[in-house]
Amino acid sequence: MINQIPLRIAAIRFLNPAPLMWDFTHPPHDAVLANRYRLDWMLPSACAEALIARRADLGLVPIATLATNPELQIVPGCTIASKADVRSLILVRRAGMSLEAIRTVAADSASRSTLAYTQTLFKLRGIRARFVPAAANLNRMLASADAAMIIGDAALLAIEEINQSRNQPATAAQDSGELLYHDLAGLWRETTGLAWVSAVWAAGPQVQVTRQLIDDLNNSRIHGSARMDELAGEWSQKLPLGKKLIRDYLTKNIHYELDQECIDAMRGFFRLAAEQGVLPSHAPRI
Repeated sequence: MINQIPLRIAAIRFLNPAPLMWDFTHPPHDAVLANRYRLDWMLPSACAEALIARRADLGLVPIATLATNPELQIVPGCTIASKADVRSLILVRRAGMSLEAIRTVAADSASRSTLAYTQTLFKLRGIRARFVPAAANLNRMLASADAAMIIGDAALLAIEEINQSRNQPATAAQDSGELLYHDLAGLWRETTGLAWVSAVWAAGPQVQVTRQLIDDLNNSRIHGSARMDELAGEWSQKLPLGKKLIRDYLTKNIHYELDQECIDAMRGFFRLAAEQGVLPSHAPRI
């Protein structure tokens, strides 16, 4: 395998990968890395598609992709995970309908792993529901389904919207009752005892995973994790969220190191998803 220069990276335009991307987007390392890598920004699901189609060499991919594409190589060291509540992966329902009564879920089409996790979670809890792909618009999702599954920045904004609506008179869009949300990572931990691992760096089969590649990605993670205040300031200008909320989210809700607990959690997820018929029984190499 001979790596082309620059390697094509499928990157995610969400808040939570921002610490992993620090060196690629900030001096002094961005200029050096620009000679080795080319960034293409997209949604998580599109990252997986680009990598599988070999339109990208490297990508932050939803881990469910690994179960159906065993040729992909996990690059060690980095992840997007949560060991408790995550805040950016939520299931929203009306207070008048219990979790167990849900029969249809409008599912944010931006992530494959969150869908696989939630389908597995529902089956483990005995909830029989149909999942329908949808754009991340909370009111429209709940107009056509019993619940809405939302990920990423849209989920953070939805939580703020729900919390604000509790202190305001009901609007026409909310006249069917108060909205409640479940943190999916917290619900997964409660049900299985496992951490929630959303994504990892993966390389296509044509790529040689060199020491330099591993070091570039992990050094970026380390440098970004040391600059959470700066990241929170940057992203508070991009999203209608406060700097403290963003910093707390990046430091308390998201875990970035692919440690043994996360590796064990990935193996547990693949096993449970296969047992429930959500993913193939083939276990990816981890």
